[in-house]
Amino acid sequence: MKTLFINIQELLQVRDAGIQKVSGAEMAHLPTIKNAYLLLENDLISDFGKMENCPKLEVDKTIDATGKVVLPTWCDSHTHIVYAGTRVQEFVDRIQGLSYEEIANRGGGILNSAARLNETSEEKLYEESRMRLEEVMQQGTGAVEIKSGYGLTVEGELKMLRVIKKLSENYPISIKATFLGAHAFPKAFRENHADYIALLIDEMLPRIAKENLAEYIDVFCETGYFSVDETERILEAGKKYGLLPKIHVNQFTAINGIAAGVKYNALSVDHLELVTDDDIEILKNSHTMPVALPSCSYFISIPYTPARKMIEAGLPLALASDFNPGTTPSGNMNFVVATACIKMKMTPEEAINAATLNGAYAMGLSHSHGSITIGKKANIILTKIIPSFYQLPYAFATNLIEQVYINGKPL
Repeated sequence: MKTLFINIQELLQVRDAGIQKVSGAEMAHLPTIKNAYLLLENDLISDFGKMENCPKLEVDKTIDATGKVVLPTWCDSHTHIVYAGTRVQEFVDRIQGLSYEEIANRGGGILNSAARLNETSEEKLYEESRMRLEEVMQQGTGAVEIKSGYGLTVEGELKMLRVIKKLSENYPISIKATFLGAHAFPKAFRENHADYIALLIDEMLPRIAKENLAEYIDVFCETGYFSVDETERILEAGKKYGLLPKIHVNQFTAINGIAAGVKYNALSVDHLELVTDDDIEILKNSHTMPVALPSCSYFISIPYTPARKMIEAGLPLALASDFNPGTTPSGNMNFVVATACIKMKMTPEEAINAATLNGAYAMGLSHSHGSITIGKKANIILTKIIPSFYQLPYAFATNLIEQVYINGKPL
């Protein structure tokens, strides 16, 4: 199947093969071709260039993209799409003045989601999660990482990971699975951290590895959750089973969790609403991708990741949605990009780089996703007629997507 797009007003994120991420000042450069063509062949990008150089081809379908923009689909490297029910009452509680920590301390937050999930059948959990996945695909997401972490029991965590695996088998987008059993301490282990960590290491990890249910391991390294020492112990155990580290870190406090992530060569460190000068220096000398989650900051009214400070220090930055029932009940990556521009003062070029190429890096997909590159997956967004790609973050609440293509096929 060959699909040819012609007269594209602007083709965004055009890269040579081998470019895995962009950092610092490079993030402000978004390579584009105006008045372009793009050829998709089966599930891959086959050719592109200026219209004046468009070869005469026999194709199955030609699409005139006059006045429209084409860009790679969003790569959302941090989500919790698999969950049961909602936490809408906590939304109201926050409006009435309770903080995230206060809600968590009285049994809300992650423990609330865990209780709901363990009461929900695997079949119902899959159906709820399937609907969310289909929604984010229609909103332009072409690769996604999904975490467990709302089970907090052996069977609950395995149930979540089996649902993630089933989604991956049944849908065409790339899905990466992350084991986040270390999301919070269950009530029964609140005063007995050692026994819960033993449960993670001695019971959950062997079964996850045996069933090949995850590629990454994550820990919520934060005051009141998992300490740096506990985090390192869990990451070390995960590495023995071949799981690559990621960390939730610096959401509310800075406790040297970033240093722990870099020490264990974490693929990404995520949240980073608080970032110290020492954290920046540590990240400079690493292969770890910092990931910001601006719609989480928006929804629960906490500080935003200091993107300008980090980029000006030469760091890369990725953007992700943090789609979850408590702190970000949305996986709309266009809103993430817009919020990064509006609240974090990222330029549209920087934000799109962060949500495509750098997002792909943050889930190990730079070789196949995140840019318009020959040989990469034919995952693209075709916009409606718009004056420029700046319209995407500018008109933040308007759906400007005409069609999403995954593996060369329209959704």
